[in-house]
Amino acid sequence: MPEGDTVYRTAHRLDQALAGQPLVLADLRWPELSTIDLVGRTTLEVVPRGKNILHRLSGGVTVHSHLRMEGQWRIEHTASLTARSLANLQIRALLGAEAYTAVGLRLGDLHAVPTSAEHTLVGHLGPDVLGPGWDPAEAARRLAASPTTIGAALLDQRNLAGVGTMYAAESLFLERLPPWTPAAELAPTAVASLVERAHLLLDRGKEGAVQRTTGRGDRGEWHFVHGRSGRPCLRCGTTVRVAMIGDAPRERTMFYCPSCQGGLGPTDDGRQQRPLGSGTAKPAKTAYRNRR
Repeated sequence: MPEGDTVYRTAHRLDQALAGQPLVLADLRWPELSTIDLVGRTTLEVVPRGKNILHRLSGGVTVHSHLRMEGQWRIEHTASLTARSLANLQIRALLGAEAYTAVGLRLGDLHAVPTSAEHTLVGHLGPDVLGPGWDPAEAARRLAASPTTIGAALLDQRNLAGVGTMYAAESLFLERLPPWTPAAELAPTAVASLVERAHLLLDRGKEGAVQRTTGRGDRGEWHFVHGRSGRPCLRCGTTVRVAMIGDAPRERTMFYCPSCQGGLGPTDDGRQQRPLGSGTAKPAKTAYRNRR
């Protein structure tokens, strides 16, 4: 699932392509939205909110989308679109101006609501890590008040919006925090430092298409622990591991170093794990889901 920095870049590309332009093409291929006519409305702005994209149109209408696992928005030259390309069954939305068209593929969620009602879709979210109103103190307060582990709390978009499994794992590793520690047991300074770390990583990530937390150039060393189960920790050499975190049905994968982060997680059976892609099974119910 795309993290907040990817969604941030996507929203800004859409804004650059469409802002200030009236729609000449609008096709929302979603059951309850298929009859809505948006042609003629002007794109006012496209903004990110955590992992959500808000496409605000004249007349007080917002098209909301969430990429979920496989979704993406592509920008195409409107003149290049053909009947064959428009018939692509993976297309969930088309919002086009005279020059460019935004093509939404495999979108996980799509809504059209009054702009004044955006809060019904994103009002439950915590402070947006990359938003203009970023409030680290409020994010830290919500994390510390969470009844879950710090790893699960960091992934809960109600605490802070935009952090996914990759940045959660990397932030916890860099702060040397065991992911399964109850959030309420951490010192306030540790929680504040974790929030600052997550913000720093996402803020850097939004500037480039490749998400690197290590600063290293080799593809297999872009991250400290995420995606590196069965491989040596870049800090201590211990084998990095992966296990599930959170409660069903919202459990997700967490990569971590047992040596740097306080030992085996309670959901880790301790069996040997080969590097990802080498043919070994992933943890049971492996998922990269995040609350909207």
